[in-house]
Amino acid sequence: MIKKEFENLRSNRSIDINADLLVAGGGLSGVCAAIVAARKGSKVVLIQDRPVLGGNASSEVRLWALGATSHMGNNNRWSREGGVINEILLENLKRNKEGNSLILDTILLEKVLEENNIQLLLNTAIYNVEKESERKIKNVEAFCSQNSTNYRVFAPYFCDASGDGVVAFMAGASFRMGAEKKEEFDEGFAPNVEDYGDLLGHSIYFTTKNTDNPVKYTAPSFAIKNAGELPRIKNYTYNNHGCRLWWVEYGGRMDTIKNSEFIKMELWKVIYGIWDHVKNSGKYPESENATLEWVGTVPGKRESRRFNGDYMLSQKDIVEQKDYYDRVLHGGWAMDLHPADGIYSKHNSCSQWHGKGVYSIPYRCLYSKDLDNLFLAGRIISASHVAFGSTRIMLTCAMTGQVVGMAANLCLKNQFTTRQLSEENNVKELQIELNKEGQSIPRLDWKDENDIASQADISVSSELELNQLPENGEWQKLEFSVAQMIPLKKQTLYRFQLKAKASKDCKLNIQFKGSSTANHFTPDLILDNQTLEMKKGEQEIVLCADLD
Repeated sequence: MIKKEFENLRSNRSIDINADLLVAGGGLSGVCAAIVAARKGSKVVLIQDRPVLGGNASSEVRLWALGATSHMGNNNRWSREGGVINEILLENLKRNKEGNSLILDTILLEKVLEENNIQLLLNTAIYNVEKESERKIKNVEAFCSQNSTNYRVFAPYFCDASGDGVVAFMAGASFRMGAEKKEEFDEGFAPNVEDYGDLLGHSIYFTTKNTDNPVKYTAPSFAIKNAGELPRIKNYTYNNHGCRLWWVEYGGRMDTIKNSEFIKMELWKVIYGIWDHVKNSGKYPESENATLEWVGTVPGKRESRRFNGDYMLSQKDIVEQKDYYDRVLHGGWAMDLHPADGIYSKHNSCSQWHGKGVYSIPYRCLYSKDLDNLFLAGRIISASHVAFGSTRIMLTCAMTGQVVGMAANLCLKNQFTTRQLSEENNVKELQIELNKEGQSIPRLDWKDENDIASQADISVSSELELNQLPENGEWQKLEFSVAQMIPLKKQTLYRFQLKAKASKDCKLNIQFKGSSTANHFTPDLILDNQTLEMKKGEQEIVLCADLD
């Protein structure tokens, strides 16, 4: 038994920790940064202000993690992210084919706990930063609400992967919040702020389940009463998958940090109002036996602060795929902007501009230009609002964390500042080490003197010439244009034979397309165009193409 007499004041327990790297934020970027640094021998403290890891991918938010392949929404079909995030994705695919976010929580926790060099502090919020000089952070202070403990973490290097940039903000780093004007970076995609808005908002998802009997629903008094009049309610179809409701978004005209709780409350009002509309409007009879299973309590936040590095990525870097000497990772998601008014907006739920192929991101975007020992990872890296529309996606964010984990180890080994590592001779070592770990860097012809594989003689015992794609499956109805992508040589005459079945006499237009450069697989060039007369019934088609 513990008995304490009255005291005027008491203090919480206080613990000091010394580390090589402090990582703030336990989303995918922070997790990857911590694991990479730990595996290279650095002592890491990973601080997460939530009870689980994963951030927007966790069971608290339940957003699905995507990257450069854009969920097959563009032509980057082979642009899979490598390194630790690929290791996590493969493990999740093996153990969690149903996509259960609770299982992903455990996989992320397992990966972190298996690293002896990581000290994990969950439910711990950083509330103060101390500096030893104007350009150097000394330590952070944090509080865990679950064990009433104050922590001071001292380290030579810090990584802010917190999403809102809590460490960078308190350390005084320069940042931006909102959209730039078109003229600043010559960005044609920059939005009209007065009409479209400044920031992307938050989303909250919900899931439902069917029962064996009819279920009545009475909405709480705070729920909106006019959900049937929402501009985007026409997008709603009854289903059990909350992730399809990403367009239930709000808050882009506010400060998405200071007003985050207000935005969450407004989203709750909308969510419960939508369910009231579904259950009680009579327009969704298929929901009669359905009940709410889960409503998010933490909003998925898309955008807040973006901090200034020595380089700021912009639209032209993505569209023109500019490759700088210090490129360290790739992105490929569309420049994806959302109207600030979200669910209340008259605009489409998003505007997406897909580039042709993947682009690279320089290391100079991944540290604060104002502080010598602060790395940036995740959605807060140095990018314009338009470029951020692509870099913010979770698997791209994860790769920024992998870069930072490796960079912190090299800085520690060489006693570099974050900026010194960006020098051309120094950043080469970072690129080599990342490549070794499976992080592909676009169009980088890297040479490692210690790589004995480059000295090997390669020979093959046999070759396979592809001359047929066997029939497979049922007939596919051509309700819209379809294509088959195959590797072909230029200046070669090809003959293709295939079967088709027409429901009536008609014309079939066929195009042969290629890519304008070897850097991507976008079929942006028409090489040949043929129109065939089709007769009703099954028939063979013969196509000849001379690909000059």
